Amino acid sequence: MILSKRFFIAAALLVASLSFASAQQHAKPFVIPELREWKGESGYFTLSGETRIAVPRNSPELEQIAAAFAEDCRLMFGFTPEMVRGKAKKGDIGFTLSGRQANKEAYKITIAGDVIVSASDVRGVYHATRTLLQMAEQSERRELPRGEINDYPDYAVRGFMIDCGRKYIPMDYLEELVKVMAYYKMNTLQVHLNDNGFKEYFQNDWNKTYAAFRLESETYPGLAARDGHYTKQEFIDFQKQAENIYVEIIPEIDVPAHSLAFAHYNPAVGSEEYGIDHLDLFKPETYTFLDGLFREYLEGDEPVFRGPRVHIGTDEYSNKKQEVVEKFREFTDYYIRYVENFGKQAVIWGALTHAKGSTPVKSEDVIMSAWYNGYADPLEMIRQGYKLISIPDGLVYIVPAAGYYYDYLNTKHLYENWTPANIGAVTVEAKHPSLLGGMFAVWNDHPGNGISVKDIHHRLYPAMQTLSAKMWTGEEVTPGFEMFDEKRLHLSEAPGVNQLGRIGREKGLVYELATLTPGYETPHTEIGYNYSVSFDVEGREEERGALLFSSPNAEFYLSDPISGMMGFSRDGYLNTFGYRVMPGEKASIRISGDNKATRLYVNDKLVEELNIVKRDFLFDEDQKPKHMYTVRTLVFPLQKAGTFNSSITNLKVVSE
Repeated sequence: MILSKRFFIAAALLVASLSFASAQQHAKPFVIPELREWKGESGYFTLSGETRIAVPRNSPELEQIAAAFAEDCRLMFGFTPEMVRGKAKKGDIGFTLSGRQANKEAYKITIAGDVIVSASDVRGVYHATRTLLQMAEQSERRELPRGEINDYPDYAVRGFMIDCGRKYIPMDYLEELVKVMAYYKMNTLQVHLNDNGFKEYFQNDWNKTYAAFRLESETYPGLAARDGHYTKQEFIDFQKQAENIYVEIIPEIDVPAHSLAFAHYNPAVGSEEYGIDHLDLFKPETYTFLDGLFREYLEGDEPVFRGPRVHIGTDEYSNKKQEVVEKFREFTDYYIRYVENFGKQAVIWGALTHAKGSTPVKSEDVIMSAWYNGYADPLEMIRQGYKLISIPDGLVYIVPAAGYYYDYLNTKHLYENWTPANIGAVTVEAKHPSLLGGMFAVWNDHPGNGISVKDIHHRLYPAMQTLSAKMWTGEEVTPGFEMFDEKRLHLSEAPGVNQLGRIGREKGLVYELATLTPGYETPHTEIGYNYSVSFDVEGREEERGALLFSSPNAEFYLSDPISGMMGFSRDGYLNTFGYRVMPGEKASIRISGDNKATRLYVNDKLVEELNIVKRDFLFDEDQKPKHMYTVRTLVFPLQKAGTFNSSITNLKVVSE
């Protein structure tokens, strides 16, 4: 009887002990994209300045990843782990390559007394470092929960397309953009290098319509846009940087429509019948011109277009005449084969349902961006042999402040309902071998509408976080959207990247200064939406152009260069408030800003709100007016005080 009681007690204690241990096993850590498999244990591994990163000897690629990971730790956490060669010991993070995973981007992490990262390819190891950084940044003590991770993507292409043709996107932003993409395991950036506005906004005159090509050309000197373009060396260096963090750059030269920049340069190639934004497909000069342009970036042992793929456009050309359709198909086939002659894989926009005809167009080993089913039926394109990238316009097109498509993507709907298999109303079999993956896009349709690069980033970043999750794990996302949407805000954009201008993570007073003196440098570059910046001023005579603050992205004036009023400039736009600080005047000033407006308050009274303004364009009485929305937002500059004479005191910066 006594033995029976002892056995019962011992068994009960064992069950209780096992239950307690089970209760201490960590739940799946939150990262973006979500981990595919997690087996939690108890306890933590702490990442610190004492941590070492161990890589096998004679592994230069792993050493490069280790060095990048150590630098990322410095940027994010303020300490730099030491890299060592050899086998990982207790307390180390070890990188290893093994041939066990078929998926080149898959990886495994075991977190115990040490952290062991294994993958069959360096891309998997790099992805694992993004997971470790995201886990660590959500803990003040940089603790990694012990457990085992197996992670891999559903789709090989997880990407984004940015329209640099209708708005110049500076290279320093593109360089930070690929870092953001890599942090969320996105691996493909399509750079749309040329495009043009709509002539309805330019007096219905193609010759006055804005158009730009953004890449230096020696074959055609003067072709590159004067208001902003990339040198060939800059573009090469950019691609190299992206390669180092496993993001492929797909350059796009969009022809034969959207090609006004080329017709402006060489009027002989423009179509008289369909508008000179269309190239004339029947003229030999068109092919001579484009052959020379593509050749400049594709030829040689070290071409300007470094990656394996090149996008040649081929979209939205007229199909009113069958002879034009057949010529368009011939043109498409010609340039597919032309870029292939230089060892590149051709990528085209889906247009071959719209341009249905008998002229054959090569499909083998050709990638098609499936954007609108009326232009290219996805199932028919697969049947013809094309590989598809899902980029459905009605779901994943951002057109900032245009009044159509999306200003901001419906991330809740996408998170809960979309995968790359959903191309408009057509659903392709999930993970079909002809479905390579997905992309989303920002199209800057309206040149001159005041949109800033900061505004573009504010739109694309939540979409990037959401769609990276959906392209990696497909339908298998377990956190509800509300939880996902709340937790994503606690992650960085990327190591060392703060395009949103966040100061801390909490709302309220984030910076103050008793007296601001000319030339003073604050610890903050800028503050992004939503914010208020307030100060007291005692006015003195100011010269035109007197700056209060500047950053690399914006200037805020006490006296703007044109009118002497208070105002700001960014992205080449000057916005002015109807208020001037007069000599001898004392006032309390407050500027508040969000993604829709910038407001000036004087002595707690609203003086002016610079919000989104609707402008009508009507050049033909028989047509309906066209509308453009002009945006007057500001991510407030804080980096350096300018040269001013007035007294500025009681500066307060508040995150709202």
